Amino acid sequence: MSQEDILESDRAGSARHPRETMALFGQSEAEATFLTACRAGRLHHAWLIMGSRGIGKATLAWRIARYMLIDAKMRAEGNGVSAGLPRDCLDVPEGHAVTRQMIALSEPGIRLVRRPYDGKSKRLRKFITVGEIRGLKTFFELTSADGLPRVVIVDSADEMNASASNAVLKVLEEPPENSYFFLISHSPSCLLPTIRSRCRTLKCKPLPKPDLVKAMKQAGGTVSDAEIDSMVELTCGSVGDALRLRESDGLETYTRLIELISKAPGIPRHKVIEFASSCDGKENEGHFETAIQLLLRLLERLALHGAFGMFPVQAARGELELSERLCGNLEASRSWAMAHDELSRIASGSREVNIDPFSVMHDMLAKVDRTAAKVMYLQA
Repeated sequence: MSQEDILESDRAGSARHPRETMALFGQSEAEATFLTACRAGRLHHAWLIMGSRGIGKATLAWRIARYMLIDAKMRAEGNGVSAGLPRDCLDVPEGHAVTRQMIALSEPGIRLVRRPYDGKSKRLRKFITVGEIRGLKTFFELTSADGLPRVVIVDSADEMNASASNAVLKVLEEPPENSYFFLISHSPSCLLPTIRSRCRTLKCKPLPKPDLVKAMKQAGGTVSDAEIDSMVELTCGSVGDALRLRESDGLETYTRLIELISKAPGIPRHKVIEFASSCDGKENEGHFETAIQLLLRLLERLALHGAFGMFPVQAARGELELSERLCGNLEASRSWAMAHDELSRIASGSREVNIDPFSVMHDMLAKVDRTAAKVMYLQA
């Protein structure tokens, strides 16, 4: 696999891309909603596939696209409605040419819009720009003659900048004939209200443990029962996040964070510097992102435990003891919730202005230490 393939913005690490994933677990309700519309002959031209990150939204979009294009081609070749695919599931014939072409991104009936890879900087661009949307005009012109549906997948719509969002809105307001848009969104509230109003929604849900296990096995590799239990706790049913944790030694990182914060208030400075240094440098970008995700998740779990006692399974050794010490009442829970929100803004802002990872992680851990001192006072 080339570096450019690995850095596809819509791929979870080195796992299979959603276009290469044939089976989808845990999203039967969303599939049934689409098939009901399909059977009724009322396919809306724009669909917003929404839900948390990594739970199968993109896989669902590609399953739908495969189904629509293969169904249309079978009907065209068979000269009749009965020649198409059945309407009870989105499964398609194995080895069909459309499937192979989609995997190779050479199927003329589909266009993927995503953050592109910049060959000069050797990085993914931060946003989907208006240029990516303007390219749809050529796509529609080149594919309009065959009479088959044209499908556009935007993964993810949250990553469009303002100009790209306005350009998409114009297309959705006057869509080309026989065209269908599937906008994938992890945070639909961040999209333009006018975009949301022009889409029918498909809601995807977090995966329960059995489906998460199946999805992990499909992605390749084995995971122990203890690891799965921890991943369920830390990823809230997201197979994408679980794959990232597995590839970046996320469970080990979470254990290190537990050990570090267990010393709060008064985390030794050299320990903070040591952890922050492990996040620094281009070669540690993946570890840095994982560490931020896990630190925020830890604060969220502290707040939930203090407020509702929602702590059925420890995600790492020592987590329950830490939570009982640092989050023993509602006031402490509010403090951790506020710290979570502030650190989320710090993390988001650092990506915008490219603050060095060492400084970001150092400041985040310092904030955690100050919050720990505050809650210990409140609990005294």
